[in-house]
Amino acid sequence: MNQTAAQLLEKIENRGARVGVVGMGYVGLPLALLFAKADFDVVGLDIDPAKTDSLNRGESYISHIPSDEIARLFADGTAQATTDFSAAAELDAILICVPTPLGGDREPDLGFVRSTVNSLLPHLGSGQLLVLESTTYPGTSREVVRPCLERGGLDVGKNVFLAYSPEREDPGNPKFGTANIPKVVGADDDEAMRLASALYGCIVPSIVPVSSMDVAEAVKLTENIFRSVNIALVNELKTVYAAMGIDIWEVIEAAKTKPFGYMPFYPGPGLGGHCIPIDPFYLSWRAKQFGEETRFVELAGEINTAMPARVAEKLRQALADQFGKPLGESRILIVGMAYKKNVDDTRESPGLELMELLLGSGAAVDFFDPYVAEIPKTREHPELAGIKSMDWTAARLSGYDAAVICTDHDGVPYGELAASGTLIVDTRNATRGLGAQAANIVRA
Repeated sequence: MNQTAAQLLEKIENRGARVGVVGMGYVGLPLALLFAKADFDVVGLDIDPAKTDSLNRGESYISHIPSDEIARLFADGTAQATTDFSAAAELDAILICVPTPLGGDREPDLGFVRSTVNSLLPHLGSGQLLVLESTTYPGTSREVVRPCLERGGLDVGKNVFLAYSPEREDPGNPKFGTANIPKVVGADDDEAMRLASALYGCIVPSIVPVSSMDVAEAVKLTENIFRSVNIALVNELKTVYAAMGIDIWEVIEAAKTKPFGYMPFYPGPGLGGHCIPIDPFYLSWRAKQFGEETRFVELAGEINTAMPARVAEKLRQALADQFGKPLGESRILIVGMAYKKNVDDTRESPGLELMELLLGSGAAVDFFDPYVAEIPKTREHPELAGIKSMDWTAARLSGYDAAVICTDHDGVPYGELAASGTLIVDTRNATRGLGAQAANIVRA
């Protein structure tokens, strides 16, 4: 190990390294807090001053992260947040947790990664470790990040060290968080591997080293493609079994009693979150560069992407069958706008797509979500920005022709919804325990 790497390793092992995390979102903020709890000095960097100001005031903007935890760590100076990337000059390790969305033709958009590295570049110097955590295609760290550093005059592997460690955050998961999930690490060379492993070893129970950054990038895609494909399978089975008069939810409950060879996945109105709806297309794009096709992966993506339209059609049919009323003349309530239960995250939520489809049909549409007070502005659905969650009252519920349950948040009084007499289209099996009240419920 060269002298520069050895000195950095000593800082890490003694908890004397200053750690920077770029991107104070659902991935970066928990990571920054974890390093702060492990007695590292932490700097959170973000281009959004609203986020950095909130953190420095000790206020959380993510529902499952309590403000008192942020206040404690930021108040005593262990952590601080800034939009000033010149702070990178004083950091020993920098972890990049920025979005990697899709472009208009479902191609990888690495704009945030490139702009982040370029913003950091004037302030980087000898003795620093740079780790990309953002989900991306195999080859990104080696072909995009490393050349950018070298063009900036840095000697990667000699005085600056590069690694990739994919985030495995599952917002709102009460069982698994950053602190108890093994960390996959791939690095540019042996010294970077030793440094990155030592750094993450201070905050997680185990390190899973792999032979290269490309492999680590492929691990993350594989994990999410596995979920995408299996969710697509049960979404397709739901449609097939429904045509046969078979309840997919009953099938899954019985099938999961098998102690081997089966893992339960559940259908829904589509896929949401930053990773699972997007990551398969990163691999599809990359595979084409090698003359390969990912037919299975792309088919899964098509099935999942089509689900909001299927739900809208199910709603149209149910309104016609029960009331003889066109969808375009109906008042609809979407219950749940977050992409998963018990979080406030609306990224890629199928609820957004469904709302747009229903509004486009001429229906009057509201939504209710105890975690989402207002729909944020998104690149995909800018016209929905600013729409506020309705006030849940019995009188208001009875004014809707139908309600579509898109997200099965705990604590929502689904019994009150059923009692209102409103037609319910349930995409999550949230009303399974309502028994006799289920006469006005349609599974979708």
